[in-house]
Amino acid sequence: MRRIRLSFTGEVQGVGFRWTARIVAERVGCSGWVRNECDGSVSMELQGTNEQISAWFGGFAGVYAHRPLDYRIARKEDVEPVRGERGFAVRF
Repeated sequence: MRRIRLSFTGEVQGVGFRWTARIVAERVGCSGWVRNECDGSVSMELQGTNEQISAWFGGFAGVYAHRPLDYRIARKEDVEPVRGERGFAVRF
């Protein structure tokens, strides 16, 4: 099991980014959370197997293939997995 913490910048608020992140996470079986930050970025923690995490990145990019977003991953780091976590939450 692996957990990564990500920070996205660019066109990430007001475009359905968090909800799309959640839908894709649920589809591929990842747990974690996503939230908007005051500085206009989006933070996320994503937990799953390496295959599930890779599937999340592919699935997320696929959703926006028809309407590319101008976003980038500003930070990506491995963090300690959360035992017993279930589901993926959009935090406010």
